Amino acid sequence: MTQATDPAIVPDIPDFAGTIDRFIAVSSDWITQHYIELIIALLIGTAIFFLLGAIKRLAVRHIRKQESLTGYREILTKAVAKTTKLFMFMVSLEIVIVSSNAPAKIINFVGVLFTIAVVVQVAIWLREIILGFFNRKLSTDPEENETLANAMTLIRLLVTFVLFAIASIMILDNLGVDVTGLIAGLGVGGIAIGLAAQGIFSDLFAALSIIFDKPFKRGETVTYDTTTGTIEKIGLKSTRLRAITGEEVIISNTNLLDKEIVNLTRLDRRRTRFGIGVIYQTKPEDARRIPDLLKQIVEENGGVFVRSGFVGFGDSSINFELDFDIMSSEYDPVYQGRHTIGLAILQKFNEEGLEFAYPTQTTFTSAPDGTMIMPYPEGGFPVHLQED
Repeated sequence: MTQATDPAIVPDIPDFAGTIDRFIAVSSDWITQHYIELIIALLIGTAIFFLLGAIKRLAVRHIRKQESLTGYREILTKAVAKTTKLFMFMVSLEIVIVSSNAPAKIINFVGVLFTIAVVVQVAIWLREIILGFFNRKLSTDPEENETLANAMTLIRLLVTFVLFAIASIMILDNLGVDVTGLIAGLGVGGIAIGLAAQGIFSDLFAALSIIFDKPFKRGETVTYDTTTGTIEKIGLKSTRLRAITGEEVIISNTNLLDKEIVNLTRLDRRRTRFGIGVIYQTKPEDARRIPDLLKQIVEENGGVFVRSGFVGFGDSSINFELDFDIMSSEYDPVYQGRHTIGLAILQKFNEEGLEFAYPTQTTFTSAPDGTMIMPYPEGGFPVHLQED
């Protein structure tokens, strides 16, 4: 038994064959009626295609001759060399179609293909330019930018993904596809990935910040918190230092940049301060000679005298200060210079009869009426003899 089908509920099936036939008919009429304009447009389009090809070949030739150069001109030249034949063909075809009064359907169809080609080509150009800037930074000092070299694979992947994801969204939007849901999905996915890998990305961007901003580089000596050490390696996640006490210190890049960093290597000199105390029994005329003696000692031992003078009366000493510079950016010469000058001060003071003070206390004993008495017999210290 055959069941009848209600014509009202039969779905509409697109007539592709009819559409193609109509498209061919319209194209034939257009070619017949405008063949002169079409021939002229084809000549212009062909000339433009070969002109773009010649520009690309010049760019490729320039790159081969100067492969070692990484200036901004070379970056743009490399981007031009990445121009695809599809883009050149679509530019020529778009000019031909627009210049020859083509039908609206043909213009719309070619326009869609032209938009796709342009969007993809722009993404390729931008990718080449962005990666070119990173490569230029890397080529300035390959040893210094070892971290950037290690990160290039990840950077190349992220740049490619972001650019072509944007290009895909633009193409779909141009084709009439509703991309609102896609954009929302990508946004939610990006937030989820960002939260999951927040620490990794934070340290990675901190490493790139160190590379480009250059607060320090490998081999330099820095101080942060209570640690002083030499930078041994700047990694993608952490930086390794060799402390002056010998141990290796590892700190994440994010935490390191959050701290106050003092770069000691970029000093052409380092200043040292000594506090010196002499006893109160020192004669005033001897105390007046101390700044000049200290200046003489510093200059005789390769230091640069800055200042010296009396700073105050201590509990058991007359206090002086000495400031001097060691003309070096490295820690070892400064350490050795401080050692030499310190011992020279000790020797000179001994030769001049100047005594260093040390904490002392004097106890006075008085009778009930307030009269001061000695705590031991005037003849000397009490001696107790014990008989066997």
